[in-house]
Amino acid sequence: MSEQRKPETWAVEAGRRPDWTHGVVNPPIYRASTIVYPSIAAMDAANLDHDGVLFYGRKGTPTTWALREALTGQEPGAAGTMLMPSGVAALTTAILSVCKAGSHLLLPDSAYDPTTAFVFGLAKRLGIQAEAYDPLIGAGIAAHFRPETALLMLESPGSLTFEVQDIPALTAAARAAGVVTLLDNTWAAGHVFKGIAAGCDMVMQALTKYVGGHSDIMMGSVTATAGHFERLRNTVWQLGHCVSGDEAALALRGFRTLPLRLARHEQSAMQVAQFLHQHPLVDRVLHPAFADCPGHAVWKRDFTGASGLFGVVLKRGSRADAALFCDGLRHFGLGFSWGGFESLIIPTSPEKLRRVTPFRASGLSLRLSIGLEDPEDLIADLASALERMETAL
Repeated sequence: MSEQRKPETWAVEAGRRPDWTHGVVNPPIYRASTIVYPSIAAMDAANLDHDGVLFYGRKGTPTTWALREALTGQEPGAAGTMLMPSGVAALTTAILSVCKAGSHLLLPDSAYDPTTAFVFGLAKRLGIQAEAYDPLIGAGIAAHFRPETALLMLESPGSLTFEVQDIPALTAAARAAGVVTLLDNTWAAGHVFKGIAAGCDMVMQALTKYVGGHSDIMMGSVTATAGHFERLRNTVWQLGHCVSGDEAALALRGFRTLPLRLARHEQSAMQVAQFLHQHPLVDRVLHPAFADCPGHAVWKRDFTGASGLFGVVLKRGSRADAALFCDGLRHFGLGFSWGGFESLIIPTSPEKLRRVTPFRASGLSLRLSIGLEDPEDLIADLASALERMETAL
């Protein structure tokens, strides 16, 4: 279905089945728990098929089905999508759908901190063994597979440091070894990189970020191939995960404008990043579109664009000097998350999170999420912050 439409067209038309919308442009918002039936026969029939049939609010309504269909069609070759109440919930549920006590999983050393916290925390308590690997290892990942290796986790670009992984090479090695692959595709928003087409078995997104796009929802999704979707769906249901119709409707609203917003995020972020790249106080810009970013050639080969999230490392300063840079900013909010319409900034310390691939920063490290403001205003704001740093240090 979506394979025959351009992404911009799919963003507008996805999930708008007439039997769900009844002629209304948007699927109605269903707030549902109990579903009542006219007969025992109708109840029994609904209980036989939980997908696309009203059974109980936790199992979905036309509002959530529409969002699931939209996200599935965003990844050509996928069989289905499940929704969870946050990006972290999506990641952890996907892991639990594959791994059990005694399983071994691999995750890139550049992975999202809550992902790392789970695999080396609760997952370890459940008997799952986790091992970090060099995100740039490519096909060499095969040397890390064991007989008990169940899952290869991928995140490209990497969190905070933005290394781009060779996903086709990694998934090919995993497939040859019978290892399941799970990609965190939040940076690309499922739009500028297609994980299932690149060989992944499951692809997750924190819909809180670019799909939601307005900093007003918490939600995650996992999209899977036919060989993995049923197990994923059953795990989601057994853990009791669900999302509200109101939040699903907000995510659908964000999905409609995702291609347009992401293009603006990319354009503005490149303009800001270029300014920083040329500033004498900046040591390096951590952005996949820059030639010196690890994995840049892979990004150029595999991605159709970028988003608005990147990092920067200054030549001077440290985490202790973050207030000097950040507290005087006018147009950047100091806060977590990203992908909303507003620009955000946080200081980072990626060197403290590494296990196998050291990260060395010459000075203060920062992560920037470029929103939809005029980039010239953002540049002027950052220029003032850099001037404060130069004067004080």
